[in-house]
Amino acid sequence: MTTPHTAPQPRADDAQPVDGPALGTPAPTTLRREAGTAYFPIAFIARFPFAMMIVGTLTLVVAARDSIALGGLNSAVLGLGSALVGPLLGAAADRFGQRRVILVAGIVNSLALMGLAWVAFSPLPDVAVLAVSFVIGASSPQIGPFSRTRLVHLILTRLPVARRAKSLNATMGYESAADETAFVFGPVVVGLLATTMSPAAPMIGAALLTLVFVTAFALHPTARASAPSSESPTEQAPAAELRTARVLVLVAGALGVGLFFGTVLTSLTAFLDTRGAGDSAGLVYGVMGVGSTILALSISLFPERFRRSHRWLLFSVLMLASMIAFGLAGGLWGLVGAMAVAGIGIGPTIVTIYSLAADRAPQGRSATLMSMLGSATIVGQSATSALTGAVADGVGAEAAMWLPTGAAAFVVLAALVNAALGDPRAATPSEPTVEERASTLEELPAEHL
Repeated sequence: MTTPHTAPQPRADDAQPVDGPALGTPAPTTLRREAGTAYFPIAFIARFPFAMMIVGTLTLVVAARDSIALGGLNSAVLGLGSALVGPLLGAAADRFGQRRVILVAGIVNSLALMGLAWVAFSPLPDVAVLAVSFVIGASSPQIGPFSRTRLVHLILTRLPVARRAKSLNATMGYESAADETAFVFGPVVVGLLATTMSPAAPMIGAALLTLVFVTAFALHPTARASAPSSESPTEQAPAAELRTARVLVLVAGALGVGLFFGTVLTSLTAFLDTRGAGDSAGLVYGVMGVGSTILALSISLFPERFRRSHRWLLFSVLMLASMIAFGLAGGLWGLVGAMAVAGIGIGPTIVTIYSLAADRAPQGRSATLMSMLGSATIVGQSATSALTGAVADGVGAEAAMWLPTGAAAFVVLAALVNAALGDPRAATPSEPTVEERASTLEELPAEHL
């Protein structure tokens, strides 16, 4: 992404980078310089509150109300709030810009997180706990989807033409690796805070992270890069274009990823707990993050003839195979091996789904679609965390160990549907739709801006 390249003559309306050099100065040629060095650590840490919410609220409610059933229901309600409101936040960001939306959502979310830490231990009825959890889900700032939207816009409007395709692939890989890292280690942070301090500590910590880093993300100059203005009013495709089969199959894939995360973490924790090694669940789960991060960051090295539809199918099949081994493992080292293989499968799968989303987003609906994928993931994680916990309690941990196989099979099914739908606008893998049409801004179809 940093190979020197002579930039084409910038147009007057896009010559200025985010940090604002004088008009007419040649635009920087790397995404890091366009976004600013501070952007990436801010956006990375700002993801952790979102990744901590499901496990954190579950831990808090179970400890405070002594009810696993209520804790599971609480996680499901939080996911429902995210599913119903998350895409609306994305739509609002597409219409009004990210800054105002993220600031409002972040303030509400941090207050709700602090509120749950009090309500859970209060004499208020259980419905009050569920109501606050719904607000937490509904107001959760989905930093990953919004970050992808910002960076894709910068790539397609600020980087030299010849480097946009490679930069887009590498950026999707980095973003997916960042999401994966947060989803893997967010629960670990929750466990550390809950065990060393108190069950309420993860919620308080998530609230503080939200106030500091989500606010910093909202105020970062990149928020202006794709914001609508009076000079360039927002033009949006009809909302019906978000309900086409080629878009919904991506939402289904993201849902499957959430199902996968929820079933794996919960069943792994339940199984190891029966073996007296419950404290090691976070470490074993973290093994998956190693391979996932490496493969996600290496996605730009894949040959162009490796079509994205084939990539999704191949790596999701690898996920399925690893989960069959997961169910058969029966011991710690077998679980470690299965998690290592699962990481190799899940990383490229997430990258591919989001890369396809960047390609297929209707005009003016990019943040909406990215938020739909983020909401689908959190819904899948929250719902299956509750379901897997119930199965582990009612039937046994060994039975719960097979639920991740079903989740992986769902991702494979979505990949098969995606492959069957095809892409009528991209005849060959060497001509991916977004990159092919990004040769100039004028040639880029409006549906991809």
